[in-house]
Amino acid sequence: MSGASQTPKSAVIFPALAVMLFGIVTATHYEFALSPDGLVFAALLLAILFGTVFAAVHHAEVIAHAIGEPFGTLLLTLSVTVIEVALIATIMLGDRAAPTLARDTVFAVVMIVCNGLVGVCIFIGGLRYREQDFQVAGANLYLSVLFMLATITLVLPNYTLTTPGPVYSEAQLGFVSIVTILLYGVFLYTQTIRHRDYFVAGTNPAEEGSLIHGRMLGLSIGLLLLSLLSVVLLAKKFSLVVDIATAAIGAPPAFAGVVVALLILLPEGVAAISAARHNNLQKSINLALGSSLATIGLTIPAVAAAAYFLNKQLVLGVNAQEMVLLLLTFMLSLLTFGTGRTNILFGLVHIVVFAVFAFMVFIP
Repeated sequence: MSGASQTPKSAVIFPALAVMLFGIVTATHYEFALSPDGLVFAALLLAILFGTVFAAVHHAEVIAHAIGEPFGTLLLTLSVTVIEVALIATIMLGDRAAPTLARDTVFAVVMIVCNGLVGVCIFIGGLRYREQDFQVAGANLYLSVLFMLATITLVLPNYTLTTPGPVYSEAQLGFVSIVTILLYGVFLYTQTIRHRDYFVAGTNPAEEGSLIHGRMLGLSIGLLLLSLLSVVLLAKKFSLVVDIATAAIGAPPAFAGVVVALLILLPEGVAAISAARHNNLQKSINLALGSSLATIGLTIPAVAAAAYFLNKQLVLGVNAQEMVLLLLTFMLSLLTFGTGRTNILFGLVHIVVFAVFAFMVFIP
């Protein structure tokens, strides 16, 4: 994270546009429908939502840089998690039941991050620098926690006996949620305090960026809250657009999870690719794998709590085809991050696996 001498105009404009759009839609009682006007509204909504998510992440990074670690990383993670939970919960509570949305989103995040984003970062870095280095110890910690969390949330529900899969009983879901939060909390402590040097390459772990002016910090705090509130307010309209668009193009239910995952991951993805282009693959890995861990470690418990209090069913277990892709991703990740050096072939292999995942979403 680095400080910024000036707040980008887009980081101010998009939250304001989101509030204005919500006010107009509420005042006019606008209902989205598949029509020329509806398509214009959908395009405008998506553009404003993407811009507001980017703005939220920017302001969270400014605040995180000012308050330091480990609170900075935690704030950034919580900000993204608030957006993700708002979108998932709103779609789950929509007119059409979507008990698999949380599962589809988490699985899509793992596939997009561990194959698509990691593959692109490694491939681009390999093209420019032939080979790139990173900390094996840090990558191993990421992978060990990720594999464990993904297995108990996406695979194990298929094989429980108390309730037939792919769902957990209330007691099982509560236990898994507590374990997930505990493990993610210990990981954050390890990453930011105990073994911070495992996640830094080529720089001093205690190095800090430029100081943040008090006025800029106050502005970022206000705009972060406004950005998060805007996304939550527009989540309902976004869910309607996703529902109607999914039905119109005949896409499977998993398509909604992919859309939510892309919306959440885009800002961090852009930053990860930029870091790889500047020969900082370690930062790319931190951003990419950190996003996937936060999605499982915080989003699943939050959505589980929402499903419990709202008496909604939460389907978590993936099907056999998706388990194969998950296992393949685990094996490839162990090989890719096992030596501390990467090249374009590693990146291309991950990109191909991501392409298979994307293809199978529409033609399973």
